[in-house]
Amino acid sequence: MTYEEYLDEVTTLITEKYNLSDAAAIKLVVKAQDAEFFVEHDEKEAMRTVDRAHQDAKALYLASQKK
Repeated sequence: MTYEEYLDEVTTLITEKYNLSDAAAIKLVVKAQDAEFFVEHDEKEAMRTVDRAHQDAKALYLASQKK
């Protein structure tokens, strides 16, 4: 999948799995982008899988809960 599709997948998974609004999920993904969390994903297409999207969605959600 493309980088943009991957980000959309992560965002969708956050809303579906963790019952966050679209706006809240987008905010988490944008914040992660700003922190360069997805730089490697952009450079390495092999990282953009559905399984990895589930892992990243969980990581972003859990990190947001620690604050």
